[in-house]
Order: sequence, then C-alpha cells, then structure tokens
Amino acid sequence: MSFAPSPYLPASTRSVQEQRERWEKKRKRVGRELVQSEQQYCEQLDLITTYFVEILKAKGTLRQDIRESIFSSIKSIHLVNQTLLTHLEVGNFGLGFEEFCPHLHFYSTYVDNVQTAKKVLMVQLKKNKKFRRFKKIQESRPEFHNLKLEELLPLPLQRIQQYKHFLRDLTENTSPDNPEFQQLSRAVRAVSEVAQRIQDNARSHENHLQLRRVQKLLKGRKTRLLAPDRWYIREGWLKTVPPKGRETKPKMFFLFSDILIQAKPCSSMHPTSADKFACQRVYPLKECTADKVFGHTKSQGGLISLTFARAKLLLMSSDQEDINDWYRSLCLAIGQLKSKNTVVHRREELLRQPLRSATDSQQSPTASPRANRRKRALVREEDPQSTERPCSSSSSSSRPPAADSAVSASKKMKLSEAPPSRSQESSGSSCVIL
Repeated sequence: MSFAPSPYLPASTRSVQEQRERWEKKRKRVGRELVQSEQQYCEQLDLITTYFVEILKAKGTLRQDIRESIFSSIKSIHLVNQTLLTHLEVGNFGLGFEEFCPHLHFYSTYVDNVQTAKKVLMVQLKKNKKFRRFKKIQESRPEFHNLKLEELLPLPLQRIQQYKHFLRDLTENTSPDNPEFQQLSRAVRAVSEVAQRIQDNARSHENHLQLRRVQKLLKGRKTRLLAPDRWYIREGWLKTVPPKGRETKPKMFFLFSDILIQAKPCSSMHPTSADKFACQRVYPLKECTADKVFGHTKSQGGLISLTFARAKLLLMSSDQEDINDWYRSLCLAIGQLKSKNTVVHRREELLRQPLRSATDSQQSPTASPRANRRKRALVREEDPQSTERPCSSSSSSSRPPAADSAVSASKKMKLSEAPPSRSQESSGSSCVIL
C-alpha cells in the first residue's frame, strides 16, 4: 500500500520510502502488462489447438507425423501457459514462473522444430488441396481477426523474448527481502537460456541461407560450401595486385570462417550463368597470416598482404573504410580458427598414449593377469636360484613329476633359443622410449 512520506521523518528515511514506492508502482504496471499480454497469448494458442490441431486430428486431414511436424509441442505449451495464467491473474508472479520453468523443455522442442514446421507447412499448402481449403475456412472465422496460421505459429518464440523482458523488469522492481525475488531471479536465468537458444537457431538458419545463396552464385559444383561449422562472414570486390607489376584486376571475394574464395564474373553472353561467378581459387585460412601493407594513415585506399602455405595474395581497395573492414574480418576469422585448432591440439596431446618398445608393440596393449603369471613362472624355471618360490614348494625335498620336468626342459630349450631381446622381455625388463 502506497502512502505519502511524512515531512517529520529524516531525509534518508523518506528517500528509502520514496524509492520503494517507485519500485512498487513500476512493479504493478509491469505485472498488469504481463497479465494482459498473457491472456491474449493464451487465446491465440487456443485458436491453434482448437481449430487446427484437434479438428485436423479428428478429421484425419493430415497424417500424424505431418501434423506433429507442423504443430510440434504447441498443445503442451498451451496447457502449461493456462496454468501460468491462473497464477499471474492473482498476482503470484514468483510462484507462477517457478512452476512454469520446469516445463520450458516444451518451448525448446518447439524452437528446434520451427524451421521444419515452416518447410512442411509450405509443402502441404502447395500439394495438399484438401488441407489448403481447410486452412482457408478456419482462418475466415471471426475469432482469428484476419490472422493467418503462418502468423500464429511463431508466437511461442516471440513470447519467450517477452518473458525475458517482463521478468527482468519485475526482478529489478522487487525488493531483495521479498520472497519472490529469488523465484523471479531463477526464472530470468531459465528463460534467458531458451531465448539464447532461439537466437542461436535463427543465426544458424540465416547462415545456412547465406551459404546456399553463395553456392548458387558460383558456377558449377566443384566448390561445395555447405560444410559443418562453416560460417559466412562477408563478400565484396577487391583488386588483386599481380607479382610482376601488371595491371590490377577486380575480383569478387567471399570470406567464410575457414576459407577465402576468389572468383571472377562469368561472361554476360552466357545463356545460363550470366549473373554467376566462376571460382578461381580457394584459400584456406588455417595457416594464413594477414598484414596491412598500406592504409595505416587516413589516405584513400589500402593494401593487405595475405600469406598462405603455398601462395601469397595482395588485395587492394581505393575505399579506406572498406579495406579496414576487410582487414578486421580477416584477422578475426584467422584468430578464431587458430585458437580453435590450438585447443584441439592440446586435447590430442592430453589423450596421447606413451610410446612403447618394439617388443611391447607386438603384444596386446594391456596384458592380462594370466599372461603375467605365466611369464613369471617361466622366469622361475629359467633361474633356479631365484629368491621367489611358490607357496606350495617351501620344502626343498619336493620334486616335480617326470612329465612336468620334461615340459620344463622343453621350455628351457625354447628360452635358450630365443633372441636376446626376447629373453630380456621375458625376464620382466621393459624399455620405454620418451
């Protein structure tokens, strides 16, 4: 309950009270906006589940796998958010989100499937006439307010971003002494992880579209750009400086996270490739070094020297800002690639097994206890003066049977015929090469 500070209170006390009143006022405003937007969000989710998911399931217009590919976990999200709305409407923000966050995996599933849902929906609208007619009828209902299914499906992704901002505002305007403060703080972290996942998926999809676009620009299929962990960075025209002082030629360059592609435009008279480029060289950035030869001052233009394992490239531009951007992009890509390779190299060094002698390499990597016992038994038979004796042969008067002595003699003969390295190995000595 808000109240006006008394003029008879100390200035410090009045300032604390005024600050708390401002917090409470902002908190009420944020809570009111959160409840109103949540009510509208649940109504829109209800449109999808009632007029599309349930009716499509009852009528059998789409197969189950196709229906799940389009709508994914939207029904579970609707149920979870209905429970959240009941808490928000009575002002239990902390408790509501504390019960809501354990079910965020439904949103994660929906986020990971969103691109597949778009593709499947487009295919069905193109090929399935019955579904196309059904969708048009449902969207014409007054409850939809002229909204299309394509506009409703991305709502869970947008709502997660809104939750992140609402929760931050609520947390900032909640006193740390309030029991809801810790609940809201945990909810901010949980929702932010899903929001980051949405951004990462969108960035990955955008990068995939860029790779496909550049792939279509390049004539032929020799250069394959759709590789895992490859990211598109930039493209543009630069002049290449030939080594013998000939005239510079403009070339199109495409920079990726691991390679640099040099291309030239195809002939304008070509019937099918007039707007494409012919790939000339693919430079790997793994062992590349970039140096700015010219362009440190504010003069127009600049020159970049790129040194590869088997080639050297000089790139020039008359635009100072453009050449500086290229230099920064190249240095950043090379630095990230080298740091990534260094980490992998260190891991391999940690996993490397110690070197062994040639005699050990002929055996199995790990000797069994039975083989070790057999080796020790052979050593005892070869060296009768050995201090080790079996527990059962403590009496000097006991002798092995005749058959056993014959076997022992044959083993001694084989040991005597073995090469010196074998005898050393059998005697228990080992050689480790460091």
